Parts: sequence; C-alpha cells; structure tokens
Amino acid sequence: MTTSLPSSSSSTSAISGATQSFVQATLNSHNIARAQYGASPVTWNSNLYPGTQQWANACVFQHSGGNYGENLAAAAPQSITVQQGVNLWMTEASMYNYSNPTFSSSTGHFTQVVWKSTTSVACAIANCNFLGNGTGYLVCRYDPPGNYLGQFAQNVGRPST
Repeated sequence: MTTSLPSSSSSTSAISGATQSFVQATLNSHNIARAQYGASPVTWNSNLYPGTQQWANACVFQHSGGNYGENLAAAAPQSITVQQGVNLWMTEASMYNYSNPTFSSSTGHFTQVVWKSTTSVACAIANCNFLGNGTGYLVCRYDPPGNYLGQFAQNVGRPST
C-alpha cells in the first residue's frame, strides 16, 4: 500500500508508525530531487516501512538485501534527517557520466533517488553507536528498485536547466 499525504501533522496512523510529518519530509525531499531529473513523484510505501525501521534499529551499516533498492547514510553526533541524507546522495550527481550511463559505486545512491521507474519509498531513522558515539542512521528503501544494468539511459534523466 502506498500513501501520499497532504497533511503535515505529526500524528501516527495508517502510515505504519511513521509520523505524517516524517512521511511528508521523506516525500518532499525525494520528490524535489526527482523533479530536477524528470522523474515522477514517489509515494510513501507503508508495506516497506516496518522492515526499514527494523533494519535501521538493528544498527548494521550495510545493505540488508531484498527486492527493493536501498540507500544508507549516517551522521554523528546522534542526528540525521531524510533531507540531509537525500542532499548527501544527490552530491553524487556531479560524478554521473551521461555519456556512459551505467552503474558506478560512486553514483549509485544518486541514481536510485532519481530512478524513473521507482514509484514508492519508505525511510526510517535510528540512533546507533557506530563510532563509539551516538550516530543518526538513515535507511531508505525504494520500490521497484533501481540501478539495473542496461536501464540507466531510460531511468536517469539529465538535470533540468
């Protein structure tokens, strides 16, 4: 089930535990970035959210595996926002080679955010202890996933000017 929320209230309900303001911040940050590259807006995926929060809470800084795309980010001390994570991933855009549109470990976060075939997202944040101090840990999952070899040219648009 995917949900697009017009409200910025901070109550929880049909969004599987995430506050409406968190969901809206997730959608806003992703959709602003996606619009710059010709990708349609994503919606909130309430089916992905519980597992995304569970993985964030496990505090394992590695990809979990699964039938979705996944971006990770961490910041110390103790806080990170979805907007900060998306901003970090979008810095990779300057390294993307449109003349050779393919996967690169230096641009994979960016290409997942703007992947045109992706239609929904769920993100979660946890406080972890990666470096001996509090670390904010952000996990975002995308459905359908991106970064498929042979599909970059049609799924990663050039930035609008």
